[in-house]
Amino acid sequence: MREKDILYLKENVFKIIGKDNALLTAGTIQDFNTMTIGWATMGVLWGKNVVIVYVRPTRHTYDLMENHDIFTVSFYEEAFREKLSYLGTHSGKDEDKVKNCELTPLEVKDGGVTFGESRLTFVCKKIYFQDLNSEEIPELVIGKYYSRRDFHRFYIGEVVQLLEKERN
Repeated sequence: MREKDILYLKENVFKIIGKDNALLTAGTIQDFNTMTIGWATMGVLWGKNVVIVYVRPTRHTYDLMENHDIFTVSFYEEAFREKLSYLGTHSGKDEDKVKNCELTPLEVKDGGVTFGESRLTFVCKKIYFQDLNSEEIPELVIGKYYSRRDFHRFYIGEVVQLLEKERN
């Protein structure tokens, strides 16, 4: 993977997040977990390029997000859709799901983890987090996404590195 200047990113963030999906990975190369995400936000906050991710407290990745400052958000070619689906529906508490999907973990800047198969990875340093306020969420949204009332915590990460898979 090679480092890329974020100012020259030519991706449609609505497509890569909303349609392609991504992996959120937290922890270190010795102890990490990854999960599929379909919700994220990218933009500028406090003069920094940021990625915002959302994690339910019931997810194994939540504890790793709490205990580590670096996380990655990585994107994959269409051929990986089935593997991303598997990673989103199986728990790293119960199995080595990364090994089961035959992904290659790679250590990146500041001890973060991505995968050799990623076509694009945002390496982020956590700068803020907060729980969603259930009192401010519309009832229709609660009914659709929070029937178990397991509201997400969101994490804002400053993008400290952008990596792109080298083309052959």
